Amino acid sequence: MGSVRPFFLKASAVADEQARRESLAVAEGLKRGKAGLLDELIVKYQHRLLRYLLFLTGNRETAEDLFQEVWMRVLVRGSQFNGKARFETWLFTIARNLVIDTRRKRTMNSLDELIEGVGDDDRAMTFEVAADDPTPYEHVSNLEDREQIAAALLELDTLHREVLVLRFHEELSLEEISKVTKAPLSTVKSRLYRGMAMIKPRLGYAAERFTARVDARFGEAL
Repeated sequence: MGSVRPFFLKASAVADEQARRESLAVAEGLKRGKAGLLDELIVKYQHRLLRYLLFLTGNRETAEDLFQEVWMRVLVRGSQFNGKARFETWLFTIARNLVIDTRRKRTMNSLDELIEGVGDDDRAMTFEVAADDPTPYEHVSNLEDREQIAAALLELDTLHREVLVLRFHEELSLEEISKVTKAPLSTVKSRLYRGMAMIKPRLGYAAERFTARVDARFGEAL
């Protein structure tokens, strides 16, 4: 075990450096208006972005409308991305802000809870979650478990559902989730652990497998 840990630490450092270089390249490309870059980004992140919007809005039509608007903002505001954070962190931040703005304009069920706290009207809605481009977590989960986990997530309030989705589906770090949600790191950790506690009773027989997979993949980095 002593020799395994340094190997994983080195692999993680290499991955972090590669992600840093990619983010800087994307930032430079957006600033220069590099031809074809937006299309490349859409192909790479489209399923992740739509999945996040679906979980956040609970409505496929709204999510698809916002999906288009997010990429328009990336096109218009691309020069604002400096590459210091991963591109997906910036992308999810744009998406989240658009969801909040849209809900306020349409006087729909308010998403102010995402900023101020959980409200009584923060109810999950049933919808078909995008199944394309499975996450690394989904690769080690069978279809029945994935469907049960998705259904359980939809029963949670938006605050806790969002943090679980960003952590386990999108595999953002806690620090990145803090940036996206504009919440202190301590608050993100609290929502994550509370969300885990809330979702397990809803998973029934799949709870043990879910916990085992989370522990195996994230361990102390939960």
